[in-house]
Amino acid sequence: MTIKEIQEEIIDEFSMFDDWMERYEYIIELGKSLPLIEEENKVDENIIKGCQSKVWIHSEIDDDKVIFTADSDAILTKGIVALILRVYSNQLPKDILDTDTEFINQIGLKEHLSPTRANGLVAMIKQIKLYALAYQSKLA
Repeated sequence: MTIKEIQEEIIDEFSMFDDWMERYEYIIELGKSLPLIEEENKVDENIIKGCQSKVWIHSEIDDDKVIFTADSDAILTKGIVALILRVYSNQLPKDILDTDTEFINQIGLKEHLSPTRANGLVAMIKQIKLYALAYQSKLA
């Protein structure tokens, strides 16, 4: 699936919920399906700076696609990371760099997060794009 298709699928899923309590529960549920990072990759250089919770994101390249794994010490944050990785993992670096994150606004996520969690979300996406940029320059 393309990034755009995945984003549209997420927008459709979130439109099924009537209120934000249901959406939070869904996000927490998504966290349970997060492709977990190996313990040896839970190192300081994989910690996302700017998150109020601890979040680790690890990346590797496989068949020219970026594969992400992650973990967090907070259940809601783990769900947010799972949502972001669902969009960006297993995609080409160029596609990751060329994509906006409009789906986050469309599902209303950013406006329903505390300022520190919203900053953390931005930091996660920024780090994912930095990984993609590094891989793209290696592939070029």
